[in-house]
Amino acid sequence: MTEDRRIRVASNVFIDEDDLEEAFIRASGPGGQNVNKVATAVQLRFDTRRAAGLPEEVRDRTIRLAGQRATKDGVIVIEASRFRTQERNRQDARDRLVALVAKAAEPPPPPRKKTRPTKGSVERRLKAKAGRSTIKKMRGRVSED
Repeated sequence: MTEDRRIRVASNVFIDEDDLEEAFIRASGPGGQNVNKVATAVQLRFDTRRAAGLPEEVRDRTIRLAGQRATKDGVIVIEASRFRTQERNRQDARDRLVALVAKAAEPPPPPRKKTRPTKGSVERRLKAKAGRSTIKKMRGRVSED
């Protein structure tokens, strides 16, 4: 396997072009004379289960990030029909796949450390709540005694 058949995403993450399956379909929407004749939209399929260039944790995060674009079998389907030519739609679909895998390859953020509010901030919040409460109580009906 040569290096030029791979799309490098991160230092240890790559997508092999043999794992990509492209099908050209007719795009929906307005398109003039060629709308019913030319298949310019691309449907890119990437089987994450068979991809050797993805570590296990990146594979799982990619499927989770893909959401509805991923099938139950772990195949990610990306449809691109923004442009009028097959080549630009093909590149757009590949770029979107690379962006998705790159986001999944990022290390997860560190867990949040729980902190407690300061005593002063708690007192200020309670004082503000009491003030709002008195303002709202004053909005009641005026009784004529």
